[in-house]
Formats: sequence, C-alpha cells, structure tokens
Amino acid sequence: MTPRDQRLSPPARLGLGLWRLFTSVNFAVLQIMIVVIVGLIGMTVTQLPDFAFRTPADYIAQMEIIHAKYDPAMGASGVAILERLQIFNIFTAWWFSALLVLLITSIIVCTLNRTPKLWRTCSEIRVVQPDPFYNPILPDRAVVSGIDAGAVRVALRRAHFHVREADVDGVHYVYGDRHRWTKLATLISHLGLILFLVAGAVTSRFGFESGIELTNGESQPVQAIGTPGLLVVKSFGFADPTATDGAVLDYTTDLAVYQDGNLLARKVIRVNDPLSVDGFTFHQNGFRPAPDIVIRDSKGQPLWTGPVPLDDSVDGSPHGVMSVPGEDNIGLEMLLTKASDGTDGVLFLPYRATGLNPDGTPITQSLTPFFVPVGGVAGSPDTNFYVQLLDIQNATILVAKQDPGQDIVWFAFLSLITGLMITFYLPRRRIWARLDPSGELQIVGRSERYVDFRREFGRLLDDLVAARQPHGVLNQPVASVASVGLAGPSATLGSD
Repeated sequence: MTPRDQRLSPPARLGLGLWRLFTSVNFAVLQIMIVVIVGLIGMTVTQLPDFAFRTPADYIAQMEIIHAKYDPAMGASGVAILERLQIFNIFTAWWFSALLVLLITSIIVCTLNRTPKLWRTCSEIRVVQPDPFYNPILPDRAVVSGIDAGAVRVALRRAHFHVREADVDGVHYVYGDRHRWTKLATLISHLGLILFLVAGAVTSRFGFESGIELTNGESQPVQAIGTPGLLVVKSFGFADPTATDGAVLDYTTDLAVYQDGNLLARKVIRVNDPLSVDGFTFHQNGFRPAPDIVIRDSKGQPLWTGPVPLDDSVDGSPHGVMSVPGEDNIGLEMLLTKASDGTDGVLFLPYRATGLNPDGTPITQSLTPFFVPVGGVAGSPDTNFYVQLLDIQNATILVAKQDPGQDIVWFAFLSLITGLMITFYLPRRRIWARLDPSGELQIVGRSERYVDFRREFGRLLDDLVAARQPHGVLNQPVASVASVGLAGPSATLGSD
C-alpha cells in the first residue's frame, strides 16, 4: 500500500482495492479457469435433469439413479456430500451463477477501466511531431526529395487516408489517418463476451429442459402442476416408417400443444424439425417400446388399461417397472422378449415391497414370473390379478426446452464477430510527413497488427517517388528507407 493509499479512509481503501482486483488481468484469467474447470466437471458428472425438480418424487427417483451409479465408487455418504454441494446440478447451482456474475463484473470493470485510454488513443491526434521522430535510422522511416505538399496529400487520399495539415516555423506537416476508430471495436468484442456470460446465467437460472415420454393418445404437462400458463402436450401417434430392407427412414410424432384447454399448435415433428410454441421447443429425441396392457383383478374389474413405456434395458432387452393400482405394495417388472417358439411377448416379474433398507431403497420379495404373448392373457399364482397384452406400441421421447438466453446468444455472437472483424480486417494505419522548405520529405508509417503494412507503405512510397517534380530535382539522390521492406524505384532500402 502506498503512502497515498494510507491517507484514504477505510471505505475508500476498500473500494480502491476492489477496483484494482477487478481490473487485474490475472484475476480475470483465474476466474475464467475456474468457470472452465467447473463446466468440465458439470459435463463429466451426471447432472439431474430439469424435470427432477418438478416434484419431490421426481427428485428422489433421479437421485436413486445417481446413487446407483456413484455409490460403489464413493459410497452413499460421499454422494450425499456432493448432492449438498450441488455437484449434480452445477449449471443451476447458486454458486455457479455467482461465479458467472463475478466474471461478468470483472469484464465490465476492465472494459470501463480501458475505455478512457482507448478513447484518448483514437480521439487525440498529433499532426506535428518533433524532429527526432523522423530520424531515418529508426524503423519504418523514409526520406524522399523533390516532393511538394500537394503530391503527399493526393497520395494519402488515394490510399484512403483522412488528411490533416499544419505549418510550424516554415515547415509543413501532413498527417494521414485510416480507420481511426478501429480500436474502439474491442468494446464491441467485450460486449459480446459479456452477453455470452449473461445468456449462460439467464439460461442456467431461468431455462427449462425436460424429457417427456408419450404413448399414443397420451397427454402430459410440460411444467410442474400449478405453473401459470401450464402447457400440456399430446401425442396423436408415433411412426417409424421403414424401407424394404428394414432400415428406418424417419421418426415422427404427431404432436399437439394445449394451454388452458385451448390448442396452441399441432405439427408432425421430426428429429431435425421441432415444434416451437410459446417460448418452448419440442424436439423428437427417440422412442421406446410400450406394451399395451390391461390388468384385471380376480373379479375381472380393470385395474390398469393402456401402454407402458419400457424406459430401461436389461442385457440389451427393453425393461420397465410399474406399480399395480389397487394392489398394495405389488409391482411389475416387464421385460420385452420372445418365447421359445419365437413369439413376441413380455415377461412379467411381479414383486412385493416388504420394507425399506437403511438407505431408503425398498426391500422386495420376488414372486412367480409369467410370460404373456401378444394377444394373450396370463398371471402369477402369487397375485390376485392377471394381465392381457393387447399389442406392443412405441412411445415417443420428446425433449421440451425453453431457453430464454437464446436471443441474447445470437446478439452476443453478432457483437463478438463484428468486433473481431473490425479489429482484424480494418486495423488502423497512420502516416506522418514532414516537408521542409528545401523540398525534402521525411515520412513515418505506423499501423496496428494484423496487416502487411510494409507492403502498403512501400506502395505509398512508390506513388510519392512517381510524383516527384520532373525539373531540377529529378536526379537528386534519395536518402535511405529504413525497415520498410519495399520502396520506390528511386529509393534505397536500409536495415533496422
């Protein structure tokens, strides 16, 4: 801390310290590294889907899947710790949003800190430079004789330079500036970076993405029950037409979206042709086999009617689980398979829940399994119901996505590309020329990076040499051109 800083009040010292911290490039780089590392962790570790937060039951079900995956490696307690740290929902965690806000703040402060200097660089112009500035032994200098101010002016304007002139003590100065305001394009690029981070923060906090399984004719809510303006989707049929060789040609779903009972939109969606309505986009993501079953009790009364998607697999065969309505603690595992004679059907494995393990998982008792072919009826001697398999349908898998940051991303992309294109393709060039009464021209060229300025400077010198006065001075020698790389026919190149 400097003596001047020590004279400041504690709040002023705190503010100055924060300003220096947020304007530090090292601090910004550290933040970017942390965000990248956290993002990589989020892409590596299984994340809870958005629909897991619709109801407590959905959350518990999804956490059971995560426990089953990670408990063998780190134990239930280790997974519980990661759960409390929100490692399984990183991109919606409060601390991840805080990291993005901190990074956005750093970029904004750095930009504000640089803006006055950038403005001065572009706005302040010195037409007159001191004599040592034109010393020909320095790089990018040249001396040409027999040139008048008009020729310099014409040559610069031909090269699209904006020209300013001044006279001091009998010496004429000419200044050429091209793409003067290019440096400010870095502010446009910074705006793009800020908007990208804002879009990420908005999407992570307010975005929505959920997987939805729909059997033919089934309806399901998109958001949690009770959400204002709740959307409901309904499938009017899934199709996967095949070619003569059995190859699938397409996957389509005749999908309708309702709000408050009113039809908003209906469309046959495909993998690359989603339905967009009311800020949501519905993508065709896949399909699952769905046995269409009827479960009846011992008196013939229906307990369940409809298709059941098999959303898991065992040894490569589609597998699913459902509880039996009206039968306490009885569930059915279903495995799509074939009988010994090749008949398609479903192997039902009934079970009874008898309690809970210490970790909350159910304790089950397996009952006698039974196989039901398509069109058949069967049951287990250990249960009081039987199952009829009407058909094996396909359930469609949709992804419902709401991305409020999408429009911001497009504007951010446009800002970033615009700033970069201006910076790389329109770099600033400047020329200072000193013309003394004897007709000797001393000229200096400067440019930003990303341009072959030596070639451009050489062409300018060619134009100036070609414009030399033809009488009296045509055969006068021309001084060396230092570090230009290309000179006119009457000029001699030197070295740095």
